[in-house]
Amino acid sequence: MTDRTAAGAAASQDDPRALLQSLPDTLPRDEILAINSGSKSDIHTERTYDYNGWTFTLPPGVFKPGDTSRIVHDRLLDGTIPVKGRSYAAMGVGLGVEAVIAGTLGAREVYAADVHPDSVATAAGHYARIVGDRPGTTFRPLVSNLFEEFPDSARLDVVTFNPPAVSTRTSDDPTVVRNVCVGAEIVLRFFDQIVARDLLAPDGEIYLIVSNTAELKRIVGYGIDAGFRPVVLHRQTWEGDNCQAYLFKLIRHEAV
Repeated sequence: MTDRTAAGAAASQDDPRALLQSLPDTLPRDEILAINSGSKSDIHTERTYDYNGWTFTLPPGVFKPGDTSRIVHDRLLDGTIPVKGRSYAAMGVGLGVEAVIAGTLGAREVYAADVHPDSVATAAGHYARIVGDRPGTTFRPLVSNLFEEFPDSARLDVVTFNPPAVSTRTSDDPTVVRNVCVGAEIVLRFFDQIVARDLLAPDGEIYLIVSNTAELKRIVGYGIDAGFRPVVLHRQTWEGDNCQAYLFKLIRHEAV
């Protein structure tokens, strides 16, 4: 596995369209299937996940974080994604690692949102066990299809999202589909809801993970058209395949 900043894309970050053109095309279907072969075969079992000295138990159906999730976890933990004193939403929270990190680091409020009720309950349980009732931090577990159940008063300083945007259906199991391969449309709706409901605070930031197993250029281009400027914070590649995963920071044009 290699782990490096996207030097080529970084050179184009002042010009969103140049950045967009520098991104790789979506991988062919056979390569996507090969990369995802056998993945999530244990999703209907009880598992554990260890991170930063914490052990998380996952009941059946709750997504176990992979390499791209760990990119977000690491950047939250090291402060690259700043949450202290801020309103933070972990979209697709899963078992709750992002929420636990944010609570530990002193976020002002933590929305732990997922469309899957068991995931929200699992995240809430881990948060209560590891973080507990922290003064100055409000924890808000929320079963929600993207932002649909967020209160009208929500104004978010930071949102992270590692969407199930793989472009090819890798399984007929609906649980795997929900966690892996809903497709680009879920990210397009994500942008639409943020804009329509004015959910970001004036200096709000989105941190989005997308790889070329998804319609990468379509997703980033849609975000640009919706009024966001993307910056590549990190690119990760893996030995033995052509997958490239990008961590983007997106800021509204008027906030730049």
